Amino acid sequence: MTEVASRKQDRIARRQVDKFDARRTELAVATLHTLAELGYARTSLREIAQNSEFSHGVLHYYFADKRDLITEAVRQYEVVCVTRYDEVVATSTTAEQLRAEFVAMFFDTLGQDAPLHRLWYDLRNQSLFDESFRADVLEIDGHREDMVWRVVSRYAELLGGTPSALPGTTYVTLDGIFQRALLHHFTGNAGTVAQLRSELPAVIDLLVTKAE
Repeated sequence: MTEVASRKQDRIARRQVDKFDARRTELAVATLHTLAELGYARTSLREIAQNSEFSHGVLHYYFADKRDLITEAVRQYEVVCVTRYDEVVATSTTAEQLRAEFVAMFFDTLGQDAPLHRLWYDLRNQSLFDESFRADVLEIDGHREDMVWRVVSRYAELLGGTPSALPGTTYVTLDGIFQRALLHHFTGNAGTVAQLRSELPAVIDLLVTKAE
């Protein structure tokens, strides 16, 4: 009887934990755009509550502080973000098609989700000062690196070649272009963004060694 009761209590406890985690995820996703607009330095749980439909008490119950909320929000966004190119990788039948569709999506998401990308770079920069962010940032950065590597390695395969750099170098090359384009997007320098877009195909080619 005691064992049965114990198992029942364990199941109830697990359900409670699952509900708590599900609610955290729901709140993080719901406040994501508010966070993206305000940024790390300008936010507190109270500020976020004032700019969302949730009370300060609710947010404080589910999140220890703004760092906890921002990290969870970015993590939930990245769950979707890191798979955005997978369909292009899976369906492209030629290297040219893959490169063209990747470049198009690369700059489309920059324009459509600019505040969310800005929040990611804000969090990554904060991790240089705040150690509590670093493990999460490195994990997310690793997923983004894998995302880029899937594209470039498939591009090389379609060309009958091989990647010319390691995954980390490949990632920072394309990520650097994205971050620079994002800065100029917010600055209103459409010409610089267009120039980076026109140069990206050649950069991708530099990341691959073609077969002789």
